[in-house]
Amino acid sequence: MSRGAGAAPAKPAGSAPPVPSLWNIANVLTMLRLAIVPVFVLLLFADGGHDPKWRAVAWAAFAIAMITDVFDGELARRKGLVTDFGKIADPIADKAIMGSALIGLSVLGDLPWWVTALILARELGITLMRFWVIRYGVIPASRGGKLKTLTQGIAVGMYVLELTGWLATGRAVVMTAAVLLTLGTGLDYVRQAVVLRRQGRTTT
Repeated sequence: MSRGAGAAPAKPAGSAPPVPSLWNIANVLTMLRLAIVPVFVLLLFADGGHDPKWRAVAWAAFAIAMITDVFDGELARRKGLVTDFGKIADPIADKAIMGSALIGLSVLGDLPWWVTALILARELGITLMRFWVIRYGVIPASRGGKLKTLTQGIAVGMYVLELTGWLATGRAVVMTAAVLLTLGTGLDYVRQAVVLRRQGRTTT
């Protein structure tokens, strides 16, 4: 069947998809999350760091950062907006907001330093490990890893708020779950990395 005179010419087979703009919605959300980090720190330490009103505002900033973390990745994948900038900036933004919250809470005496050190060491270690095995393959984010991220976000968010009574007890329980998931998923990623590296060596 012949094409109409006004039909657009077909794209050549195998042509590369258009490169998404740096200023796409996914990257803008990532930039917003990076910009929120210093604002969140200032709010967290405002008026001595223990004013319930300022802590509530700090929690709102932290929540916005966590929400943008969910949406920017989904938008980038679904809309074909993945860029080199996003690949680098997104994990940096994730670790910047979470790291600043953990360190800030420990400085204020609200969260034990060993919890902060354990979580940050795990995150940094897994990131370095991914680079270590990248020539052999990519370790995808597991369901456990996603659950860990969600649980960490909820736990840290609860610590940002000035909670008392059973809510304070509840946040300690959620943080315990987050620590256990942090350790468990970290060990699983190490296992995957070792297997991936061994398989890569046997095929080269």
